[in-house]
Amino acid sequence: MGRRSDHSREELCELALDAARRIVDEDGLSALTARKVAGAMGYAPGTLYNLFGNLDDLIVHLNARTLDDLCHRLSLNPGAGSPEEVLSRMLNAYLEFLTDHSSLWHLLFEHKLPDDKELPDWYARKVDKVLGLVENALSPLFAEDRQNQKRDAACVLWASLHGICSLYQTGKLSVVTSTSVREMTETLLANFIAGLRLSQGADGFVHT
Repeated sequence: MGRRSDHSREELCELALDAARRIVDEDGLSALTARKVAGAMGYAPGTLYNLFGNLDDLIVHLNARTLDDLCHRLSLNPGAGSPEEVLSRMLNAYLEFLTDHSSLWHLLFEHKLPDDKELPDWYARKVDKVLGLVENALSPLFAEDRQNQKRDAACVLWASLHGICSLYQTGKLSVVTSTSVREMTETLLANFIAGLRLSQGADGFVHT
């Protein structure tokens, strides 16, 4: 029988998320079940459902923690320098995170809620925080009156990098090219920024 009253609700949530993270990190996505998470916590499955309602809810919270971890990793060493230099350091951190936590990264982007459910606002704010790091790095490339375009540029860059990383994660990048994922992402980043720099002033970009 599962233990009772050993932990507060907040502590139980942390135990569940820690257990889910370990399971995904060590055994992959297919191993993540409510029963296995509850067992790793030392509680009955009913306790887990009292905390999160269902497995989708647990995954949303786990993905939110992954976003926090990713944001922390990307912001560890921003430093000074050109947009190319700052984004290159962020790219290195991103690829390291992908290597260290490939299953968590996969879960973050591949999990889909049922059609009648939407991600909560607090989750969207975590996504905004990560994209904000990219926006800040791109900021010097945009004129003061066109700063609102940073968001679109950050989303395009992020989605493009994700496409390369997804091919890599599924083992299909080699079907497209023999170039490594690092070389591919570095080329994309360099060409993307070069394109911004070469755009005409009428488009709102700063040219240096």
